[in-house]
Amino acid sequence: MPIAYWCVLIAALLPIVWVSYAKLGAESDNRYPREDYENLTPPKRRAYAAHLNAYENFPFFAVAVIVAMTLGAAPATVNMLAIAYVAVRVIHGLLYINNIPMLRSAAWTLGLLINIAIFVLPAFK
Repeated sequence: MPIAYWCVLIAALLPIVWVSYAKLGAESDNRYPREDYENLTPPKRRAYAAHLNAYENFPFFAVAVIVAMTLGAAPATVNMLAIAYVAVRVIHGLLYINNIPMLRSAAWTLGLLINIAIFVLPAFK
């Protein structure tokens, strides 16, 4: 299985990492888990926001990888870009939690550009 598909799995699980950090040590009522957001500290709220952002960005990445791989893009290139995407998304989450908005936005933009690159790869084969 190509590394890029493993990266899709990692990207799918990344939101769970951020929300786990957000809820770690927080008092929580599992009957109303989304209402706990208001009780989180600012870094934990940002982790929750990173969790939501990771879910929002995941579909484009997954589709881009599947399109590139099924339409004959060079697997080595897709793999490299997929690894870069996952790394950028991890950095994005860390920047989000640590409240570094300029670099966070730059990481988000870089992730978007990587997604676009993956998606259009088959057009240049």
